[in-house]
Amino acid sequence: MPFHLRPLATAAAVALTLATSSAMAAGTADASLLAAARAAQPAVVQSLKEMVSIESGSTNAAGLAQMADYTGTRLQALGAQVERLPATKGPGTIIKGTFTGTGKRRIMLIAHMDTVYPANTLATQPIREEGNRLYGPGIADDKGGIAVILHSLEILKGTGWRDYAQVTVLFNPDEEVGSVGSGEIISALADQHDVVLSCEPTGAKAVMKTEAVLLGASGTATATMEVKGRSAHAGAAPELGRNALLELAHQLQQTRDVAKLVPGSQLNWTQATAGKVLNQIPESAVAYGDVRFTANGTAEKLKVALQDKVNADRLIPDTQVTVSLGESRPAFVADARGRALARRAQEIYAELEARQLTLMEGTGGGTDAGFAGRSGKAAVLESLGLAGFGFHARDEYIELDSIVPRLYLMTRMLGEIARD
Repeated sequence: MPFHLRPLATAAAVALTLATSSAMAAGTADASLLAAARAAQPAVVQSLKEMVSIESGSTNAAGLAQMADYTGTRLQALGAQVERLPATKGPGTIIKGTFTGTGKRRIMLIAHMDTVYPANTLATQPIREEGNRLYGPGIADDKGGIAVILHSLEILKGTGWRDYAQVTVLFNPDEEVGSVGSGEIISALADQHDVVLSCEPTGAKAVMKTEAVLLGASGTATATMEVKGRSAHAGAAPELGRNALLELAHQLQQTRDVAKLVPGSQLNWTQATAGKVLNQIPESAVAYGDVRFTANGTAEKLKVALQDKVNADRLIPDTQVTVSLGESRPAFVADARGRALARRAQEIYAELEARQLTLMEGTGGGTDAGFAGRSGKAAVLESLGLAGFGFHARDEYIELDSIVPRLYLMTRMLGEIARD
């Protein structure tokens, strides 16, 4: 959908950041896990190249099927019971892998298989390695997240790790279009788990200075404004018409700042259409807006404020203006348990030669962490994927030196969550 843009790195300009304290005492790294993470890096790079070679835009049925085959096969090789769940909308298949252990904690790991890039993008943006960067469409968002999950589980399998009650891995095919066919499934499954770790990317250090985990993400919605007027001959009798296009233009102008009056909301009108033929006064016009909100319930308040504004003033008499608002993805706000997970992640990162990890309060984008945390039953933490940049843009990349720290972080987090 046109409203769904989620460049995590750009949130740095507006994020309230809880920086890692320089006084944080660095613990001792788990030498065996760190060595395993280092040994796994070449395999991670190979996995990234294999996945990026599969072009899997959200509407690319063939590419999404290939990604489902790839991830399903990889999970089966790790010992998971794999299910293929049809998305309720769209062409893709959801891959669900289940591992059963001997412990008490239930953990869910999520990442998405789809990208924003159309077919044949690789022809102009090929996979390539330059210094610390590995380039490829969708490599960070979110095939890097898939790689972190697969290789972290492989490392832990090698240690004989079974301290958990259940680990569920879910790879969905439609995150980039609002998870319209998988969001409810994510939400229902998350409610059956104690913790959900979502593996969207973190911003590249070359841009953000430090890597991060995310404590909040915007909910997303689409605002629709419809105007009904009256048609007439544009040359012979325009005065008999009621120009819906002019009324729409008027209303767009007067509502453009309404969101500023509703705390926690953002609205940008982005699309509009009106009229069918050149020589007719248009009897209908419609506009669509991208809505972001940082607290659930805010979208409805914005809708009421918009309707009140258009009801208060008309430019063209005898026109009707209605506003509707359709929510897509819930807002994500980490609760106290999620924040505790984030602080523990900081401490684990500090084991790696005092490597810094920032706790980013929020982003204007939306993620599936919103669905996972909607009910509040599970503790949720976001952005455990690889560090990168260029999301949804040209020359997307990951930073190669983020692979080992992120594998180490994930394996350590899983081990501690299972024991807690």
